[in-house]
Amino acid sequence: MTLRNRFTLISSLSFGIVSIITSAVIFFAYYDSTKIFYFEKLRNTALISAIYYLEKDELPKDRHAQIKNEYNHLIQNNRVAVYNQNNEVTFGQNLNDKNIKLSHLQAARNNNGTQFMSDNQFYYGIFYPDNQGDFVVFVKSPNDSFQSQIWRLSIIMLSVLIIGLLAIYFLSRYLSKVVYKPISNVVERINKVDYNNISTAITSTNTNDEIEDLIKSYNKLLGRISENVLLQQNFINYVSHEFKTPLAAISGNLEVFAQKDRTPEEYKKVAKESLENVYEIENILNNLLLMSGMTKLESSHKQVRVDELIWKIYEKLESKAKEKNSTLKIDLQVAKPTLLELPGNETLLYLALYNIVENAIKYSQDDPVVITLFENDNRLNIEVKDQGKGIDGEDLLKITDTFYRGKNVDDIKGSGIGLSLSKSIFDHHHIVMKIDSTINVGTRVLLVFPSI
Repeated sequence: MTLRNRFTLISSLSFGIVSIITSAVIFFAYYDSTKIFYFEKLRNTALISAIYYLEKDELPKDRHAQIKNEYNHLIQNNRVAVYNQNNEVTFGQNLNDKNIKLSHLQAARNNNGTQFMSDNQFYYGIFYPDNQGDFVVFVKSPNDSFQSQIWRLSIIMLSVLIIGLLAIYFLSRYLSKVVYKPISNVVERINKVDYNNISTAITSTNTNDEIEDLIKSYNKLLGRISENVLLQQNFINYVSHEFKTPLAAISGNLEVFAQKDRTPEEYKKVAKESLENVYEIENILNNLLLMSGMTKLESSHKQVRVDELIWKIYEKLESKAKEKNSTLKIDLQVAKPTLLELPGNETLLYLALYNIVENAIKYSQDDPVVITLFENDNRLNIEVKDQGKGIDGEDLLKITDTFYRGKNVDDIKGSGIGLSLSKSIFDHHHIVMKIDSTINVGTRVLLVFPSI
């Protein structure tokens, strides 16, 4: 069942239930009030009948005649029965009425009055003491008029209820169309999304309602899916392109090497080159696998000393800096030791910082690379600064994209994964990475750690 049909059904049922309950309350309230009205009329008739029959000896003849003329249309002998103390009808012609029982007479005497309905008749009896004795006056009236009113009321209320249900049904259909039109538009837009470009976002409605939240959630989901698809596509392209170079180098060296006998020095040289290419492939695969499992590493977080990681990286890359005729320097300006501690994954943080420092050394031009740790606004900041090739402004916008490499890297080896992986790790640890660079001047990477 669609949401639109469900809305129509629920609203119609809700209105129907409320309408039925309201109609029932109105019907029974009218029924009781009308019945009370009829019994009240019978009570007045019984009182007049008592005066007419029992006060005849005490009233002047002209007064009694006046009462007879005025109330003759009310007092009909075949509807009046005046019972004496022996429960015998002494006045009126309503004789031997089987519906008036001794219990009714006794109830009238005990309660000064009684009322009931029987055989489509209203009955009302009053106790009337007189100088001639104590009497019970019973009058009756057919309930045809009462039944007719109730029947007309039932027809009117049933008609109104049916018309109301039909009206609310069609109104609900119309309102459901209006309410769910934005959802229909969203579904239509989703169906029109090109599977070749699923990153295309749906236009926001700017209504600040649930539909707007749905569109935002959908766009976020599409963004994540698009990133994953792009990562897979790039991975395939990268494997087919980047892996081809070291694999071709390995196979080429081995083919040439196998053509004739070689000296031990040549064996060592070929083995070393092959191992370097194998290690490069292995490093790329490890980084990709690490990126794919980034979201599953929350449980491995612990307190990490950032300065210790920097010194480990220094020890690891100092020799590489010397090979590039450069130097690696550390400038520690943090006075609070607590700023140097961070809850996180030590292996990931080491890898991210290592990639940043390694890139600085790789692209430096015989000038020192300086790692500065300082405090700013009660936060730890790490600055890695080199005086190398620099990064073009256009490349700087995409430099953290997976597999992207700048145009001026020349023949320097790289996979285009390092910065992307580092940014993912820093984002995972809520560390902000900012990169500023100028061509042939150098690059500055600033890492702003979360406040403690």
